[in-house]
Amino acid sequence: MARMSAAAVRVSSAHVESLREFNRFYTQRVGVLDPYLGGELSLTEVRVLYELAHRDQPTASELGRDLALDAGYLSRILRRFEVRGWLARSPSPADARQSLLQLTEAGRTAFSPLQQRSRDEAAALLAPLQESTRGALIEAMATVRQLLDPAAQGFARRTVNLRDPRPGDMGWVVSQHGEIYWREYGFDAEFEALVASIAARYLERFDPAWEKGWIAEIDGERVGATFVVRRSKTVAQVRLLILTPGARGHGLGGRLTDACIAFARSRGYRKLMLWTQSNLLAARAIYQSRGFILVKSAPHDAYGQALVSEIWERRL
Repeated sequence: MARMSAAAVRVSSAHVESLREFNRFYTQRVGVLDPYLGGELSLTEVRVLYELAHRDQPTASELGRDLALDAGYLSRILRRFEVRGWLARSPSPADARQSLLQLTEAGRTAFSPLQQRSRDEAAALLAPLQESTRGALIEAMATVRQLLDPAAQGFARRTVNLRDPRPGDMGWVVSQHGEIYWREYGFDAEFEALVASIAARYLERFDPAWEKGWIAEIDGERVGATFVVRRSKTVAQVRLLILTPGARGHGLGGRLTDACIAFARSRGYRKLMLWTQSNLLAARAIYQSRGFILVKSAPHDAYGQALVSEIWERRL
């Protein structure tokens, strides 16, 4: 007879069976045992794709560690993504033995409908419940996560807040754009000057009836921002979306974008547009997941780089 571990001996068999029963119920309820999200990819493959879409050039070792995946298994998944044209690698400047991973445009195109399908399925699970019952369910899930993995709940327990801008915030927005885009994309001071001019124009011409800004904070510390400005009676524009590296991967970029969409719709705008660059893949993924459509692109040289500017639009 196999020996049971000391931990297993201390847990009652009734509790063990209750947990196993819940696992069977939940996996059947969310369709984990079916082809995941109705596609050809496995649950693990979709999870890896998700992490690639929401991280800024991770390494394979980082993905393997955070997802608790065997290195060989993860390597095979990444190779399949490369064969499909979904994944690009570049040498890590910090460690020549490592490669930085990044989804290609084709990879993001493949991921986008999976993400929307996942949202739709989650909404379908919650839709039959009353609002109070939904809240109880969300709280119960948070309790399960906190009890089983307290360390992973550090961010969830922190206070996340979107507030109105106040004096001093615009200087922070400009400095973060200058520093982050220089460090991550090599943009020179020309870009910081552009951001400063946009920020100054916003402050000088701000019309609260038609325009709004948000500063994202975690435990009172600024970590992100975005703004909606008026282009015409029917068109608004998203400007200066920024997140500090430590705040990424927790849905704040999407939350800021959702705030822009909700505000523009509440003011009666018929269209929300934005201007970005083709190499800002994480931001583009947020816009695409929120229903923005690429309507125009053009190559240009700016900020010390050869770039492709893009205009995205979303009907309201």
